[in-house]
Amino acid sequence: MSEMLRAPAEVKYADELDYLESVDTGPKPFSWRLSPRMVRLFVLGSERADGLEREIPQKWFGDRSFVERSIVTLASDRGLLLIGDPGTGKSWLAELLSAAICRNSTLVVQGTAGTTEDHIKYSWNVSMVIAKGQSRESMIPSPIMTAMEQGVVGRFEELTRSTSDVQDALISILSEKYVSIPELNDDNIVFAQPGFSIIATANSRDRGVNDLSSALKRRFNFVRIPVVTNKRSEAEIVRFRTEELLRRHRIELDVPPTLLDILLQSFADLRAAAAAATSDDEKLESALSTAEQIGVLEDAILHSQFFGDRSLRVETLASSLVGSLARRSPEDLAILNKYLHGVVEPRAKKDGEGWAGFLDGGRQAIASLS
Repeated sequence: MSEMLRAPAEVKYADELDYLESVDTGPKPFSWRLSPRMVRLFVLGSERADGLEREIPQKWFGDRSFVERSIVTLASDRGLLLIGDPGTGKSWLAELLSAAICRNSTLVVQGTAGTTEDHIKYSWNVSMVIAKGQSRESMIPSPIMTAMEQGVVGRFEELTRSTSDVQDALISILSEKYVSIPELNDDNIVFAQPGFSIIATANSRDRGVNDLSSALKRRFNFVRIPVVTNKRSEAEIVRFRTEELLRRHRIELDVPPTLLDILLQSFADLRAAAAAATSDDEKLESALSTAEQIGVLEDAILHSQFFGDRSLRVETLASSLVGSLARRSPEDLAILNKYLHGVVEPRAKKDGEGWAGFLDGGRQAIASLS
């Protein structure tokens, strides 16, 4: 198989999934490839008490109960809606669950303002329709319809970004578990096979864009994924993702623990400032999510690799942070400048090492953008 820029979870962790399937003796709902216990173990990692011959690393970092509730929902006939702020790992959890349950996480519909009902039901191959007429052969099933026919998990990303017409089309799929094809006289109903389910994600910050109807809400079990505020957990997430990044780019680089501490503390400081702000003008436009922390660190690593001396410096990290978070000018630049002078500068005078370089790098970046 040719190398992929980003392999889906079922490809990336194929060896782990093969191993878990070979030792899995637990009961499996429907056509699941792994039992619920093994699905949880794949997502959250193994422990010594699990008695496995090989270690299964943790891939999603969050409350154990969120994963268990998600798995139980998918073992029922209800849809699963993962809702939370940007960067809380909703899509990653959905991908891992799909990979573990059915070894296919790629049956995805991306919700946007341009998503139509055809994207979740079916469309037609116009050339074949002209040549042979409308038939099942000339129909192009959506990822959701394909999931129904195969009895596997379909995913719907950013559900609240799609229009109410598209959302309403999901109601009959989740309720009746079939799709009618009125254009055909025969073979005109696609029934969902056992094992079919839908994992949807929604951004809690999109509230009011296209709110879910009460009818659709009743057909989903909600699992709210909170922002990671525990520094230790957040450090584990950032470190895990950074190691993946380094492997993908074939970069040999050690991220100094002190530098990672500065990154985590700076985001904690900026979140606290945003929480204390009295208006939107006093808040950064950024959600200050864990995913954005990873993006800042990735930018700094690649800049150091391609344009530096291949060692990660705190000045480069500060420059990446300003460049990533300053989306509005002059509002965001003013907020970051206030943070540097009001928080980082006193800390640099007191703690010295690390923060002084961070202050210099941040000032230079703001000056270049001003």
